[in-house]
Amino acid sequence: MKTAVIYWSKSGYVKNYAFWLSDSLKADLFNGTDIDYDELERYDTLIFGGGLYAVGINGVKSMKEAMKRFRDKEIIVFACGASPPREEIKKEVLEKNFSEKERYRMRFYYFRGGFDFDRLTFVDRILMKLMKFNLKRKKELTPDEKGMLAAYDHPVDFTKRENLSGIVDYVKSCQNNAGGI
Repeated sequence: MKTAVIYWSKSGYVKNYAFWLSDSLKADLFNGTDIDYDELERYDTLIFGGGLYAVGINGVKSMKEAMKRFRDKEIIVFACGASPPREEIKKEVLEKNFSEKERYRMRFYYFRGGFDFDRLTFVDRILMKLMKFNLKRKKELTPDEKGMLAAYDHPVDFTKRENLSGIVDYVKSCQNNAGGI
């Protein structure tokens, strides 16, 4: 079984995960901004990854297009965000980005990335400054919000290769069931 990992990464956290997945699975790696659907035709498993921005997954339109085009392929999606990987976060991300039919069609994973204000684009910096302003105005902050405020001054990176064990094991089991390596 041939596997491709396609990613959209603005600040590098998704790229780290995509690189580690590609290495662990001996998969080909593609930057999603250069996606070529004709080239993806030759793969059995497509793994798409994108960062979260206000719960929206970077690259989600291309992921949905691939789901429409490649109905015979194993489709896996992962999202990477600053929040800890909790079920309610995963559920919110899935429901915001994919219809029930699309959710049924794919396997989904959520990984914790990081936050580094200096790596953001100009527009993302403005949006994050607005969020920081709003957080500072709140009387009571959740632990996640306190951590987010602290990360503005001290970048955080929660990416770890071992976070990928579930997705790697799943893909390898699919390969073994199909007679691949």
